[in-house]
Amino acid sequence: MRIVFMGTPEFAVPSLEAIVKAGFEVVGVITAPDKPAGRGKKLQMSAVKTAALALGLPVLQPEKLKAPEFLETLRGLKADLQVVVAFRMLPEAVWQMPPLGTFNLHASLLPKYRGAAPINWAIINGEAETGVTTFMLRHEIDTGPVMFQTRTAIQPDDNAGTVYERLMHEGAMLVVKTIQAIAAGNIPQIPQDLSQPAPHAPKIFRETCQIDWQRHAQELHNFVRGLAPYPSAWGEIAGQVYKIQQTALPEMLPAQIPAEAAPGSFYTDHKKLLLVRTGEGWLSILQLQPEGKKSMPIQAFLAGNKL
Repeated sequence: MRIVFMGTPEFAVPSLEAIVKAGFEVVGVITAPDKPAGRGKKLQMSAVKTAALALGLPVLQPEKLKAPEFLETLRGLKADLQVVVAFRMLPEAVWQMPPLGTFNLHASLLPKYRGAAPINWAIINGEAETGVTTFMLRHEIDTGPVMFQTRTAIQPDDNAGTVYERLMHEGAMLVVKTIQAIAAGNIPQIPQDLSQPAPHAPKIFRETCQIDWQRHAQELHNFVRGLAPYPSAWGEIAGQVYKIQQTALPEMLPAQIPAEAAPGSFYTDHKKLLLVRTGEGWLSILQLQPEGKKSMPIQAFLAGNKL
């Protein structure tokens, strides 16, 4: 079975490596064009391109997926199956090309959290579990029939980074399982129930990450976890903007804490404790990043900054 793999970021690399390790023939890898990065603006390869070259696989980096020359080259690879992991939206001419179709790995338990940022939103919304899903591509994004799912618990100390790491490797195993099922002609395809409301996972922008201190402390704790370590929640404390990267819900409050305090006001012992009042309860700041400076634990921040 001839396979074309499509992906760009680090999340897709274990899946590509697992496919090759399982003995399947990858005849081409499609990834994003090299982009300038860093201070010197040197062209940087995607994580998938780096991995593909290390595996000795041919790489294509089309600017436009509908370009006739790209479609002709893709057709020339004569793929039986296409596998998509963390890539951009495909035109119908691409995903319908191989006789066995095109399947995608998505980092949620579909139909929940369709969209660009499923890991972040599952944590932000306080979900107790998430997972990975393989499904066949169709016209509407993330709505095709489901083949397989793997579930994983979201632990209280998880953030988007730790869940990302876990799903990246669980997803790779699920991709191989799906290819093996297709190769055996045993392809379960369960239609998604789109009649029931399900939480979505829209793309996250800077304004999405702004902390509203009027919200409940538990909600804000999940909000910070869901955006850590990147892109990070941010908010104002004492008139200054900080990225807030780790928080906790305090079990006990100092006796000096006032009974009445406005959301956004704060208390600190100037040594190791910084509490911010929310719409309901207090939130303890454990890790933050001042504008233009490095991220630091709260003890280091308070040692060099007087609020």
